[in-house]
Amino acid sequence: MLRPIDDHVVIRPIIEDSKTTSGIILPDTVDKEKPEKGEVVAVGNGRLLDSGQRAPLSVKVGDTVIFTKYSPNEVTFNNEDYFILREADVLAVVEGESVAAPAPVQAAVNEEPPLPVEDLGNSVPPMI
Repeated sequence: MLRPIDDHVVIRPIIEDSKTTSGIILPDTVDKEKPEKGEVVAVGNGRLLDSGQRAPLSVKVGDTVIFTKYSPNEVTFNNEDYFILREADVLAVVEGESVAAPAPVQAAVNEEPPLPVEDLGNSVPPMI
């Protein structure tokens, strides 16, 4: 297993579904963005302070975190991909349910059915 030093964190990236919000499935040949979410699998023993003590880390093994997109160092160990980054590059710990795209906003539903075309009379301007 990887053992990070100081304030470094080892993260197993969580790969999101390769389906867009509109339902289009993206093939593996499409260039995809690097993940920004992952599970913490190892943490260092903390940043060394001027006093000689170690500052404890805010994240722990098992946390699901969101981190900056371009900061992690990518490594492959035992045929698995990991990211190693400093704790300062972790933006948030996901608590409760998993991170997902926000639910689409539903348009207001008109309670009344639309008027038939013949009932509109002369209120519709002529098409030119």
